[in-house]
Amino acid sequence: MVPPRLKLVTSNENGASLEPATASGVPVEAIAALEAAQDAASDHASLRVIEALLFASSAPLDEATLAKHVTPASNVAALLKELQAHYAGRGVTLQRIAGKWAFRTAEDLSYLLERHAVEERKLSKAALETMAIIAYHQPVTRAEVEEIRGVTTSKGTLDVLLETGWIRPRGRRRAPGRPVTYGTTEQFLAHFGFDAIKDLPGLAELKGAGLLDGNLPPGFSMPDPTDVAALMPDELPLEDGGDPEPEDDPDLFAALPDEDEPATAR
Repeated sequence: MVPPRLKLVTSNENGASLEPATASGVPVEAIAALEAAQDAASDHASLRVIEALLFASSAPLDEATLAKHVTPASNVAALLKELQAHYAGRGVTLQRIAGKWAFRTAEDLSYLLERHAVEERKLSKAALETMAIIAYHQPVTRAEVEEIRGVTTSKGTLDVLLETGWIRPRGRRRAPGRPVTYGTTEQFLAHFGFDAIKDLPGLAELKGAGLLDGNLPPGFSMPDPTDVAALMPDELPLEDGGDPEPEDDPDLFAALPDEDEPATAR
């Protein structure tokens, strides 16, 4: 911006003051209008860059990554909101998933892109129950999962969830045996379309969807799910666990059946 003169006294023949002029002789208002036009053009260019990056990326992108490709003055968060509003109601929408941004097919049109050539394997009831317990109670150990379910969890159930990439070993509990603690991953959030673990349905939502028995015991409540990346005070890093817990010994489970057993049978 061209700096205005320190002081410029001008008046017409009647003594009325005239509009201030800059050192170049261009009115301040004209320069301000030009600057606004330049800012708008810069935002439009940054918006197009962000749109192109998200369209070409095979994985969701975070705001820090997008900011590297636009001007420093660009408000990436505001531009993403503008882009999201622009695509609302279209065949593809811009969604925030696990703290990152990605284009996704509109939910009501997703059936058009189903791949019928690939037969997806459904998770067993035991795996679904274990996944739900980990999601709502994380960080949680295998023994704690068994206590909540009331049955022994076979090693294969956790293996399946680890292979899908929906859960991960977080650390080790500060307890005898240093049992491994488990938590959810970004793949879990992306698969179910959650932005954060706190978006999991609560008690009222599950009741409304008919997923919970209407005759729940008095005082029944559900935990508020959290997914803190840092280890909790009662967790140790995986490499500091000392002796492995029994579930880390593959020979121990060689004779275990594939299905879960009642916890009282242990």
